[in-house]
Amino acid sequence: MKIRLFALALIGAGLLLSMNSCNSGQKSAKTGWTYNNSDLGGYEYISDFNQETGPGLVLIEGGTYTMGRITDDIRYDWNNIPRRVTVSSFYMDETEVTNADYREYLYWLKRVFVDYPQVYMQALPDTLVWRNELAYNEPMVEYYLRHPAYNDYPVVGVSWIQANRYCEWRTDRVNEMRLISEGILEEDPNQRGANNFNTDSYLAGQYEGIVRQNLPDSDPNSETRHARMEDGYFLPKYRLPTEAEWEFAALGVKAEEEVIENRKMYPWRGNYTRNDDKRNMGMIMANYARGRGDYMGVSGSLNDGHGITSPVRSYWPNDYGLYDMAGNVNEWGLDVYRPLSLQDVDEFRPYRGNIFTVKERDADGNIAEKDSLGRIPERAMSAEENRNRANYKRSDLRNFKDGDLESSLEYAKQGEFDPGETTSRMYFQGDENLEGITTRVSDNSRVYKGGSWRDRAYWLVPGTRRYMDEREARDDLGFRCAMSRLGREDGR
Repeated sequence: MKIRLFALALIGAGLLLSMNSCNSGQKSAKTGWTYNNSDLGGYEYISDFNQETGPGLVLIEGGTYTMGRITDDIRYDWNNIPRRVTVSSFYMDETEVTNADYREYLYWLKRVFVDYPQVYMQALPDTLVWRNELAYNEPMVEYYLRHPAYNDYPVVGVSWIQANRYCEWRTDRVNEMRLISEGILEEDPNQRGANNFNTDSYLAGQYEGIVRQNLPDSDPNSETRHARMEDGYFLPKYRLPTEAEWEFAALGVKAEEEVIENRKMYPWRGNYTRNDDKRNMGMIMANYARGRGDYMGVSGSLNDGHGITSPVRSYWPNDYGLYDMAGNVNEWGLDVYRPLSLQDVDEFRPYRGNIFTVKERDADGNIAEKDSLGRIPERAMSAEENRNRANYKRSDLRNFKDGDLESSLEYAKQGEFDPGETTSRMYFQGDENLEGITTRVSDNSRVYKGGSWRDRAYWLVPGTRRYMDEREARDDLGFRCAMSRLGREDGR
């Protein structure tokens, strides 16, 4: 026992030393007090911190680029007008989330939420998306998600809502493993119900887990403490990429001395869908439908070689090292869809879909207790709480996922919000009769991009955009995760 306690003490001392070795003796430039000294108050400071790259991610260095249409607008949607924008550096999954990846998530849910089977049921992909009235796709319904032959194929049948929940789960599992790797927590395969590791709950002191060794505390009033955000152990949240991020990453925008020689049509160089490299001359660059009834080519001379989806690394990566940014499956984006978003959104980090939230608190101002799933409840901020936005027209956030009152389908006929009346003001002028006029564009409409095994080459162009209800799913629509880059944009 003494040996074990001594070993744990060494681990704790090593953790503190690794955090503070480069800060020893450093002083505040504003007060002159020494950092990381328990005799002088114990304020802890980490210098020269550099965010680590999370599992499965690739760093995408941000910058300015022309977002929007590259080819002719053959559908006359006028929903991707070219515009110069800037995105910050971020991380993107190297590949789409695969069936094996998603089954790991399902397995964890089923094991942890034994008493709440509905959690597992709600996460299941809709395998019936494969069904077609006049096609024999029943084998895909039965085998595609579960059979090991499709382990490395992109998961499909997942709604936008389900994809976001996967991102939340992945955030917690990655941060939990980071604490385990640092010797702070022990593995706990027996987590059940609300007693599961959740990043927010842990930071709020509402989850203990199996503590291997608490961190030594520089505060003279305590000897040890839990890890906290300031320590740098926790990665930012995994999430879906914004439309601007996804398009930027797909194009692989890179330049020398601020000069972009030409504008790409596809994620690869050139204006054709075949490889022009001497060693791979003429080979198809992505998994897509070459023409009517042609999904993989002629027997004995298959073009893309796959009738439906393909394993996620079947084709060449783009300049950022990302696979399948064109073809295979379309991918969900984070944004709410509006036809004129490119005229409305900000030039810096453009995004449409904000719902500003705050954590629920009790009467004493303390963070509310976690719910039956182990998460701290949150609520959307009211317009009154957003009064700081100088009463700008987008400050009313009651029911609008992008805060845009006038473009919402909830906007009343006379231009004043009426919670009991739903109209389509953005689609008519004056006092025209709206009876019989409908649209699928709503606050539940989400952008998806990339083209798929079902699509023609037109949809492989990153600037093209489509939308679908966030609760729906398809057999050619999947997703990949992204993460914000904190600190230096160049990753150094």
